[in-house]
Amino acid sequence: MKRRQFLSAAATTGAAMVLPDIAHAEQGQQRSIWIDAQGGVSGVDEKPDGQLVPTPQLIEAIRQRRLDLVSTTVADPGNGPDKFRSAIDGIAIWNRFVAENRSLVARVESVADINAARAAGKLGLLYDFQDTSPLEGDPARIVTFSALGVKVMQLTYNRRNLCGDGCLERDNAGLSELGREVIAKINDAKVLLDLSHSGQKTIAEGIATSKSPLAITHSGCRSLVENPRNTFDTEMRALANKGGVFGVYLMPFLAAKGQPQREDLIRHLEHAVNVCGEDHVGIGTDNPLLGFEINDQSRKEQREFYERRAKLGIAAPGEAADVFNMVEGYNDALRYEHLGSDLARRGWSSVRVDKVLGGNFLRLYGEVWAA
Repeated sequence: MKRRQFLSAAATTGAAMVLPDIAHAEQGQQRSIWIDAQGGVSGVDEKPDGQLVPTPQLIEAIRQRRLDLVSTTVADPGNGPDKFRSAIDGIAIWNRFVAENRSLVARVESVADINAARAAGKLGLLYDFQDTSPLEGDPARIVTFSALGVKVMQLTYNRRNLCGDGCLERDNAGLSELGREVIAKINDAKVLLDLSHSGQKTIAEGIATSKSPLAITHSGCRSLVENPRNTFDTEMRALANKGGVFGVYLMPFLAAKGQPQREDLIRHLEHAVNVCGEDHVGIGTDNPLLGFEINDQSRKEQREFYERRAKLGIAAPGEAADVFNMVEGYNDALRYEHLGSDLARRGWSSVRVDKVLGGNFLRLYGEVWAA
């Protein structure tokens, strides 16, 4: 992953805003942990010498503890050449960013690391892959990438790869034999297996094959909105029965068309809890931390982003040139605070809210990494 790609993935369209204070952050009080199981670190500027510098908006959001941990993708998903080398480059770019901003962020590889970063007022960064293409067909590289800090690996992206079918493949062929071997190696390496973006049969077979609890870090409920990026109840229930966590995203696929609203996200969360149980649902926004600033420039960038994905054949139904990857009302760094308040008004207990906003993924990380 080249530096320019890193900045794009980190969502440089983060909104410029002044965030109000939260009493618990000022007083050092402990609130429940807030985890984004698939997100992005927006608000990063590139200097002429190549240095990556956090913007004042990002610094403020971290210091006011708008999020405790974000799992962020360090290699471009999808098939193509030089995926192993590109992934190594991506990890190096993120490592440099962490090294140059040690007072703000910390790379995490264990629950102890997460707790230490939180105690120090830092944003924890968890490295993940959204595809196994960086392995280039060699399962032994899972151990290499785990040693480099990649602790979550998604098996497939939208299209077919060597491990199995993604959600946009019409054949729904499920896992390959290599895919089964890769899952076994991921389990052995104590890496969290993620089945987001996978086809229905790949998800079902992946859950059955995995010896360890696993995740679908960012998806929606297919019984509510028929979209290949969403997941059927049967697989959601099987995931929960395996001890895993289903992460709901803040993406266009929560609605039949157009920009999803707050009530769309809450509808999917409530359905997921009904299907999986409150111990097996979380949040994976698939959004930049600071949200998107909506203006003429960002609209142009969205069109270009969609057109690139459409040309590559990886744009899912529901993606569009004029639809941002966000939910109206949760498009900023305050989204977890707002969502927690909205869920409480819906009658959710504080215990359930705490689990869904981070506690469930923290539990899962601990079980998998320390197995």
